[in-house]
Amino acid sequence: MVTEFDYPAWVMIAIGVYALAAGIGEFRRPGFWAGMIDDLAGSNALRFLTGLILSALGLPLYLIEPWGSGDIVVAIIKIIGAWMVIEGALFLAFGDWMLKFAQRLMGSGARIWAIFSILIGLAAIVAAELRLASLI
Repeated sequence: MVTEFDYPAWVMIAIGVYALAAGIGEFRRPGFWAGMIDDLAGSNALRFLTGLILSALGLPLYLIEPWGSGDIVVAIIKIIGAWMVIEGALFLAFGDWMLKFAQRLMGSGARIWAIFSILIGLAAIVAAELRLASLI
């Protein structure tokens, strides 16, 4: 019986499910991501809320556990959290520039990014499940 709750593994599953669903969503409706970027570009309020939410969600991920534990899952989550905080601050300060960069980055290669998102999602879920299986 598992006696401890493996928070990092469950966070990694959540990240994996998010990445998998986002990739599938883009495959199912090509242009979905580009449409979201266009919506953000047209609304100062949405850009502000995006920056706020990224920062608010990224900070707890960064603070999940101390550095130096030697745990690769924790290190990945901390890196994701730190990037979310930085991205949130950039959205608040330079949201218009961020969206122009995102539009150029996506270009016509949204399908490639969707494949990448699906692969990352599957890898995160498998890694987390393997980690949880070792607790039994």
